[in-house]
Amino acid sequence: MKIKDILEENRFSLSFEVFPPKREGNIENLYVTIEELLALKPDFISVTYGAGGGTRDKTVEIASKIKNEFGGEALAHLTCVKSTRKDISEILINLAECNIENILALRGDPPDNEEMFVKCEGGFGNAGELVDFIKSEGIFSVGVAGYPEVHIESPNMTTDIANLKKKVDAGADFIITQLFFENSAFYRFRDEVLKTGIAVPVIAGIFPLFNFKQIPKILSLSNTKIPSVLYEKLLRVSEKPEEVEKYSIEYAIRQGEDLVRNEVAGLHFYSMNKSRHIACIISELDFPD
Repeated sequence: MKIKDILEENRFSLSFEVFPPKREGNIENLYVTIEELLALKPDFISVTYGAGGGTRDKTVEIASKIKNEFGGEALAHLTCVKSTRKDISEILINLAECNIENILALRGDPPDNEEMFVKCEGGFGNAGELVDFIKSEGIFSVGVAGYPEVHIESPNMTTDIANLKKKVDAGADFIITQLFFENSAFYRFRDEVLKTGIAVPVIAGIFPLFNFKQIPKILSLSNTKIPSVLYEKLLRVSEKPEEVEKYSIEYAIRQGEDLVRNEVAGLHFYSMNKSRHIACIISELDFPD
């Protein structure tokens, strides 16, 4: 089922993100995790593309497994990085053959050995161009990314929202936000989106901090701020993984409760390929019918 159709029913959506493992032998463990996540009855599970498009084939394989073997709905990530129009066209054919109806269109981050994104010759320079190309095929529901605390390369919110509007005007059906820890940032972003005339649903991205050592990298990549009260609490127990996990789960529950009360279109949890932690959070949340 297309995510566009799910959201047009004006009901709350629940979804999770997984990523292809870097080592070949770990994919079976991921499939166990996916089955456990599907038991939580999400509307869809998204599958990332990897830095620089490095896991493209695995993304299609995992999304196909979710859809065709596990009976869930899949959202396949797709980026512009190192891909020509011909490359993208071939991927779209592959996705369609696998019954995948949903794509998250992203410009994508540069490969690890490159400092900035460079448009591939014969490719796309931004997500808006990619959305337009995908929608010209006429068979996919397309989502795009939104940034409550502004994309790391954008000078300000006004510029960032203007870029988001270009993506929506190109045909995007919904927005999934980058992770954030302060709900006030999401509400400001949602207000600005509405003021700009963007009418598609905005799904909030939640990242439970299960590992204290993740924090510096996450903040540097996402331009996201962490509330001092949360950081200081995690810092005090940073050498006790079980305590970090406990506080992170509690914080994610409170975040989710507040977002649901404020009529968010949906919650999208960045699972980090873990199911137990996500199940703990979901069990404490009361979602709208």
